[in-house]
Amino acid sequence: MKRVSWGRWVLVGYFLIGLLYAVYANNWGDEPYRSFAYHLGQGLVWPVVVLPGLGKFIGGLLIVAMVAFVMAS
Repeated sequence: MKRVSWGRWVLVGYFLIGLLYAVYANNWGDEPYRSFAYHLGQGLVWPVVVLPGLGKFIGGLLIVAMVAFVMAS
């Protein structure tokens, strides 16, 4: 029997939560009129959608990284 790594379980769990989020948002969310593809896209980044503060933090990191890239070149 082949052992499955923890990384694979984490990825499968992440995408499963994203798929469940997409199904929930498509049927019972705030914007049920949007397409399932829209909600599936949100499901891929579900931690940012569920925790808006995390999205602001990631956005801040991206801005700092872009400024550092411009300053270095």
